Amino acid sequence: MLGYYIIIGAIALVSWLVSNKLKSKFEKYSKVHLRNGMSGAEIAQKMLADNGIYDVEVISTPGRLTDHYNPKNKTVNLSESVYNQRNAAAAAVAAHECGHAVQHAQAYNWLQMRSALVPIVSVTSGMSQWLIIGGLVLGGAAGIGLGWWVAVLGVVFMGFATLFSFITLPVEYDASNRALAWLKNRHMLAPEEFAGAEDSLKWAARTYLVAAIGALANLLYWALQLFGGRD
Repeated sequence: MLGYYIIIGAIALVSWLVSNKLKSKFEKYSKVHLRNGMSGAEIAQKMLADNGIYDVEVISTPGRLTDHYNPKNKTVNLSESVYNQRNAAAAAVAAHECGHAVQHAQAYNWLQMRSALVPIVSVTSGMSQWLIIGGLVLGGAAGIGLGWWVAVLGVVFMGFATLFSFITLPVEYDASNRALAWLKNRHMLAPEEFAGAEDSLKWAARTYLVAAIGALANLLYWALQLFGGRD
């Protein structure tokens, strides 16, 4: 178990560092006020309209960095600091979330794949590690009976979560690329404002990359515990 704790500790440290860096970037670019005077909500509404999307509502949601697009009810949910503020960070987040709405409207393949996995992962992710540990305790490491199959099921469940993490990467990167392309092509931001928006989205994307690497490392560790000792 020592190796497991070392891996998890290292990933947690990197995740914390990236998360802190992201927060500092958003803090920095929240002070870069937009010359066009548009709020995050107004940026979002314009991007949706420019892409011919009129059935998606832009709403305010409580919290910080709670921004997301909900494909079920077609809402772009912007945190209060993004919805009301008129700065480079708010513009970046608002445009990024609208990037997901554009993906949805255009039936972007990776988004469809991720959406299909959501109900599966919501059920399996919370129990996967417990199944693996329980299976190993029941003799799974030695390939004995019920314990083995319980642990295998746990690894399969963890595999779904890992797959979900990696499918999320192209979805998030593509949404950022769509956002930045629109901001640039429509001349929504001044050069220094655009640079801040671009830097913000790069660091946001890195949080998903770290999460995916962490999920893969976790899966490989437990898979080796289960299959590593077998001939």
